[in-house]
Amino acid sequence: MKSSDIPKFGEPIQNQTIAVGREAVFSCVVDNLQTYKIAWLKVDSQTILSIQTHIITKNHRMTVSHVENRAWVLRIRDVKETDKGWYMCQINTDPMKNQVGYLNVVVPPDILDYPTSTDMVVREGSNVTLKCAARGSPQPTIIWRREGGEPIALTGQREAAVSSFNGSILSISRVNRLHMGAYLCIASNGIPPSVSKRVMLIVHFPPMLMIQNQLVGSAIGQKITLECQSEAYPKSINYWMKNETIITKAGKRFEPIELENAYKVIMKLTINSVSQNDFGAYRCVSKNSLGDTDGTIKLYHIPQATLQTTLPPTTTTSRAVTTTTAAHPNMIDKMSNYKSNDDYLILKNVGATPGNRNIDSRDRGIMIALNFHFFFLFFHNFFLNSIHL
Repeated sequence: MKSSDIPKFGEPIQNQTIAVGREAVFSCVVDNLQTYKIAWLKVDSQTILSIQTHIITKNHRMTVSHVENRAWVLRIRDVKETDKGWYMCQINTDPMKNQVGYLNVVVPPDILDYPTSTDMVVREGSNVTLKCAARGSPQPTIIWRREGGEPIALTGQREAAVSSFNGSILSISRVNRLHMGAYLCIASNGIPPSVSKRVMLIVHFPPMLMIQNQLVGSAIGQKITLECQSEAYPKSINYWMKNETIITKAGKRFEPIELENAYKVIMKLTINSVSQNDFGAYRCVSKNSLGDTDGTIKLYHIPQATLQTTLPPTTTTSRAVTTTTAAHPNMIDKMSNYKSNDDYLILKNVGATPGNRNIDSRDRGIMIALNFHFFFLFFHNFFLNSIHL
């Protein structure tokens, strides 16, 4: 037989990389086949798949078609991982002719339920290990992130915080309340889609109170608000007390409210019109199953004062309470002999009596300044009169 009469392959078989679930197509092009036969085989298992267009294997996902009288096309629908391997197109000449192509099946990542961690509840100060396992082809890589984008503090200290952590096992030592929240285990291998699993880390700790102002002053009739900040988990029970009596929202006199944000609570107690009986110590109390704590705020009386003066008033602010300083009425003099505005000072105060000696340091300073001014004017006039004489 002439060499020109012998069947030959028209082109090589192309290797295929197919995602699981898709369709793989191998084409075997043969010229001058004559009466010879074409067979497809799975090399790895030495399984005959087809002869001509007749399917031998019991795999119903495989078909063979004859295209343009020279191409024998093997199609594998809904590709599975087990389909990976070498496929051979064979001509039954003597000696036999064949060529092969490789099917690489890639699999998107999938996170395994076990040993991947589920939601965890731990006590503050303990060590935590979060695990994430995934499969796929190629083997997926694992990245841990926090759902809200917060840094991950691996040692319980902010200085050792990272935005993400690479690895299937995330270990956190001396966990604290700042670690509480959702963590995402993200698996990817370059084959879309990437997948993630949400693991909730819940940190339990007893209540802790913070009081910014432990002394608050108020005048009678003033509206005042006392404030405590509480941190606790599980959620705490919070209330206010005065004289060992729990304050409720009964009536319009007291208004206790709570502003919650995760494990933080801002406790506010508003007294709409302070009376004499309202002065004293108030306790903010916070309790949960792990413990309880309380803090004290003292509300004290600030007398009301009135200021009438030709000079600008002096205002002092302390812990959101404003008081006004006034001068005494007896410190009044009219120096009609002097026409300049700098030569006289008129101070008035309502309610003082000539015999009132309860003068504060500010008033003493004003009196000393006035006495010095009078002495200077007297000496100056005396000196001028002496010269004229």
